[in-house]
Amino acid sequence: MAALHHHAHILVVDDDPRIRQMLTRYFEDEGYIVSTAADGNEMRVRMRAQNFDAILLDLVLPGGTDGLDLAREIRAQSDVPIMMLTGRDDVVDRIVGLEVGADDYIAKPFHLREVHARLKSILRRRQAPARLSEPSAEEIIGFEGWRLNISRRQVLDPEGQEVELTTGEYEMLTAFVRNAGRVLTREVLMDLTRGRNLEAFDRTIDAQIVRLRRKVETDPKKPQFIKAVRGVGYVFTAKLD
Repeated sequence: MAALHHHAHILVVDDDPRIRQMLTRYFEDEGYIVSTAADGNEMRVRMRAQNFDAILLDLVLPGGTDGLDLAREIRAQSDVPIMMLTGRDDVVDRIVGLEVGADDYIAKPFHLREVHARLKSILRRRQAPARLSEPSAEEIIGFEGWRLNISRRQVLDPEGQEVELTTGEYEMLTAFVRNAGRVLTREVLMDLTRGRNLEAFDRTIDAQIVRLRRKVETDPKKPQFIKAVRGVGYVFTAKLD
């Protein structure tokens, strides 16, 4: 087993005890630490007690709070990777799940190896910069007073304050900065930010960009950095330092 995900701690949130048991056994056999929760209340208790490297979150949960509500709640306070699990393979559900900040979405019934492969991909994208241990390998890109530290996955505004981005928002900003001045279609943005050829839902990309603009633009309604190109996609127009 690769050291990359060894001892990663994941939280499984699902009201079906059979699903919780199956995922727990599988991932513990693969070397992960696994905690479980049957609903939103248990999830909150677990998250207050410890930090997690990823959350596998069921879409349909009891208690009046579904997985989408919980994903929004998690995103309001953390950028921990979220993989949505659901018995409904509905395109609208998938779009909304990604819009609220989920990193991936997989429908039940699923193959455990596929869940594992997708989880490893999420963790690899998130943890890859940590492998750059040499100071000389540090890569910092500046634009209009902002600083994007690729090695540390850190974003600083012109005042030097760190701006917290979700994994998806960070990858979107990195894709734009690395391709400054180039018009990127939604399909290209999906490939650059997810590392695999998913269906490129226009609403998913647009929603991600709306959230990113709120954090890096002075006036999100009149963006100066991330501009739409009608009928094509988006272009990053900020001047790189």
